[in-house]
Amino acid sequence: MLRRLLRSSLTIAAPSMRLQEKILAPSMDGKVAVGLAMNRLMNYSSGPAAGDSPGSRVAEDSATHEDFQPTVKSSGFSLEDIVHQDVKENPVMIYMKGVPDAPRCGFSALAVKVLQQYGVPIGARDILSDLQLKESVKSFSKWPTFPQIFIKGDFVGGSDIILSMHQKGELKDLLADISSERKEADA
Repeated sequence: MLRRLLRSSLTIAAPSMRLQEKILAPSMDGKVAVGLAMNRLMNYSSGPAAGDSPGSRVAEDSATHEDFQPTVKSSGFSLEDIVHQDVKENPVMIYMKGVPDAPRCGFSALAVKVLQQYGVPIGARDILSDLQLKESVKSFSKWPTFPQIFIKGDFVGGSDIILSMHQKGELKDLLADISSERKEADA
């Protein structure tokens, strides 16, 4: 019975599901049937299929009560405004994968480690937690990769540039006044 029910539901599914049915048909048992059913459920609830609009089909379901519809809250600031403000207000700003205490990328970890040697305050944002922020930063700097480091409002580059500047002694000169300002503030 379960095999017949599963086959009838798979027949109306996408061609790729029909192919799975043909491959798995000789060995249909309860585990495979449940696995396929769960796979179909996950495909339905996890995102759009070909031709669907962006976002989850479940959230756009007309039968979903308005209390459960997605909402967008606006602070009045665009992400471009936030990036501009970050760069302006933080003498050293890094947009990275992760945060300085827990980088989630070797390049981000390298950049933070180099910058921390100078004892400067580092402003940071995790681009992995907000993909729209990531795109805004790319647009702002006109640079496609991360981490992105800004010093005194200017885009400097990524971890390779920071490391090269550190090795040549250029970074020490660039960060000297920021380090001295911090020492004066701490005193």
